[in-house]
Amino acid sequence: MYVIIVGCGRVGSELAKLLSLEGKDVVVIDQKESAFSRLGESFNGITIKGNGVSPRVLQEAGIEKGDIFCAFTNSDNVNIMASQVAKGIFKIPRVIARVYDPRKAVIYRTFGLDILSEPTFFASMIRDKIMDPRLSSYLIETNELGVLEIAVNKEWVGKPVDEINIPGELIITAIRKKEGSPIIPTEKTILKDEDILLGVVKMASLDKIKRLLKF
Repeated sequence: MYVIIVGCGRVGSELAKLLSLEGKDVVVIDQKESAFSRLGESFNGITIKGNGVSPRVLQEAGIEKGDIFCAFTNSDNVNIMASQVAKGIFKIPRVIARVYDPRKAVIYRTFGLDILSEPTFFASMIRDKIMDPRLSSYLIETNELGVLEIAVNKEWVGKPVDEINIPGELIITAIRKKEGSPIIPTEKTILKDEDILLGVVKMASLDKIKRLLKF
């Protein structure tokens, strides 16, 4: 995987380090040479000083072979312009842009860009914790669905997953085990003591589900 990141701030640098550790080919572009110090000595990707909106700089970064393009500067306009160049001119398959203004985020999603709106994202995280500390609706990036963490109680031990599922409202999609790797269950997977269930939940049904499952 070949990833180009424009902006070596806190988000861009952390993303670059994570991807680099995972063995991805990473190129980071920033207008300030000093910004690259955030990457640390372990970063084994490429750094380029320049304007991430410039086609010439993007070509220097090898954008023609890019799989994913990320724009994470502190300017909405720069992020959107760079993303449009990557998507429209260089036809990068996946383009992700950070946008601070939620109103702009709504508009630019219609252009086929993956838009991350930090205020909305962070507010959603706080909202989830207010509603229930086990809830993470931001993982699915929608207000309609969430991911709910459920600890198996003694009454469920020995029962199959399909007795916990509530069609159209809650589907168990993964199980974290006390020992061993997480699993993706079938409807017949038997629940064990201390299992942690991860289920996709319809947000409108959250209170109902919590009453039904008594947790």
